[in-house]
Amino acid sequence: MTARPDPRFSWFVPIDGDGDRIGSLRAQREPTFAYLRDVVLNAERLGYHSLLIPTRFANGSFEHAAPLAETWTTASALCAVTSRIRLLIAVRPGITPVGLFAQQAATLHEISGGRIDINIVPGGIQGDNERLGVGGSHADRYAQADEFIDACAQLWSSGGPLDFEGESVRLNGAVVAPTPSPPAPEWYLGGASDAALRLAAERGDVLLCWIQPQDDMAALLDRARDASALAGRRPRFGLRTHLVVRDSEAEAWRAASELLSEAHPEVLAQRAAAVKSTAMVGAAAQARRVDDDRLGERLWNGISRVRVNLGTAIVGTPQQAADELSAYWRMGFDEFILSAYPHLEEAERIARDVIPRVAVAEQV
Repeated sequence: MTARPDPRFSWFVPIDGDGDRIGSLRAQREPTFAYLRDVVLNAERLGYHSLLIPTRFANGSFEHAAPLAETWTTASALCAVTSRIRLLIAVRPGITPVGLFAQQAATLHEISGGRIDINIVPGGIQGDNERLGVGGSHADRYAQADEFIDACAQLWSSGGPLDFEGESVRLNGAVVAPTPSPPAPEWYLGGASDAALRLAAERGDVLLCWIQPQDDMAALLDRARDASALAGRRPRFGLRTHLVVRDSEAEAWRAASELLSEAHPEVLAQRAAAVKSTAMVGAAAQARRVDDDRLGERLWNGISRVRVNLGTAIVGTPQQAADELSAYWRMGFDEFILSAYPHLEEAERIARDVIPRVAVAEQV
């Protein structure tokens, strides 16, 4: 019997825009730097551990041509205005050459005082990489991600010169100076396919999962543990979920329904097309249609109708939400990356009313 550390709670940067309605053509609050800075500084004040900054090449919560804050530029700017909170930056391998990325990340690591981690996203939204002229199958992208992490980690460790000859990554005398001060950024990897779990087991520090019903998540963790055992490594698990929390259960479900009350047919059609025939196991699971979009007593995936990737929320009172998070912690999740609409105000509600109620077992 060994004691587990207390769970970590992190927040989310809404680079698509924000508001108490989603799925409209434009966000109520566009993702200006001034607004995102307010969200981030508020999360830092409230004591959240880290902030996930997603990666998109088109808007993923509103009409796809709506304003969008570019990930790496935004993360760099946010590093300069924060002092404590970490930044978990989502990156697509193959968009930036790995030698350049290794130097960029090492530089931002130093600027931030060692506060960045990297969320590698091999799969991505269907058709999104192609917007920038980057192709490749689902399998190709996972193989590329493996080489990307390997080459980058070698550069951070040695500084180079590094020669690397892979199928998709080739380096000839690449260097990084200065290398990241230890500890280097950690690697977060997500996904539910066999390829994703194998990559996370072999290369990742944290497997980051989108929330599903507890039985499904328990089965996923069993598969992840098996993959980690084969790789001879000890896994850590993170859970990504939305929350819709109100003082009463009826109010919470009403707020969930109201989130989609201004959803536009064009956005609904765009999101349906994004997951049609997708090779991403996790994305398909998020977007499955069930009666009233209820996956269980507390889980609702209506958000997936208008939002790419994670589309499921815990819905209920503060205590009900805390009980759900507690159950996932006991299952084995160590970190929770949370979000709620609008992100500015709801960060305070969750920090005040939900997180202090999360009860975890002292021994596992």
